[in-house]
Amino acid sequence: MDAGAFIHPALFYRDESTYLAGTVPFVLDGLAGGEPVAVAVPGRNLARIEDALGDAAGEVLLIDMGDAGRNPGRIIPGVLRAFADAHPGPVRIIGEPIWAGRSEDEYPACAQHEALINAAFAGREATILCPYDTTSLAASVLADAEATHPLLIDDTGQTVSERYSPDDIVATYNAPLSPSPAAVAMTFTVSELARVRHFAFDFAADAGLPGERLQDLVLAVGELTGNSVQHGGGGGELRLWAEGGHLVCEVEDSGQLADPLAGRRPVPLSQVGGRGLLLVNHIADLVRTYRTDSGTITRVYLRLP
Repeated sequence: MDAGAFIHPALFYRDESTYLAGTVPFVLDGLAGGEPVAVAVPGRNLARIEDALGDAAGEVLLIDMGDAGRNPGRIIPGVLRAFADAHPGPVRIIGEPIWAGRSEDEYPACAQHEALINAAFAGREATILCPYDTTSLAASVLADAEATHPLLIDDTGQTVSERYSPDDIVATYNAPLSPSPAAVAMTFTVSELARVRHFAFDFAADAGLPGERLQDLVLAVGELTGNSVQHGGGGGELRLWAEGGHLVCEVEDSGQLADPLAGRRPVPLSQVGGRGLLLVNHIADLVRTYRTDSGTITRVYLRLP
């Protein structure tokens, strides 16, 4: 794999031996060529790669994707671009954001993440190899991988994906988000911004969200509702409920979020504003969005103890 352009292959593996055969040489070749290398994969696979690399593991940034990438919306700015932007030349990254333990709520954001990597790294000298376990992932997930990766690798070699269509994946998983019947709601305009934050705090505290995460929730609600007032028609509706071990908070407004990379693109320190969704992605355990011509819903999940 030559440097000089962005390269984004999917690696299809079926067991530990094919996993290591596809990942370890990728790392070693990068190190031999003087490229910075990061490996961001779930903990079990991270340990396998670290063991197989031996002493060379000390030259690699090792990241547990189960922690750093729990919210797929955080992976591009917080893992991939954070590493690439720290180095002036080409880099190599192994990124495994999709595994069998991902929930049905998480997967759409994962698929969109994989599709959006291509736009986020357009024109960059980087190679991001994304492993997919063919024995534990559904056929539909593997088909999506063919649509989000221009190159496909398995133990028979490398091919060009005939199904490559990342924009279609972004659109497919821009799916309606139906609120829970148990949701409590509050409409707001600029004059209710303080009250809506208190409303969210009280509900989340009663639901059992611990103190530090309560402050995170208030910050996220403040960013989302402030965006609604500034960019979403002057106000919106906040909805809250507890479901599946999470405190769920969503904001709906009439704003059009045209940029699918909003909240996933790093913001320069010199830029004034534009950090709201990025901050929400950093705080949350999961963020989902639904964009239409008439408005936007942003849904935030925070894990309950």
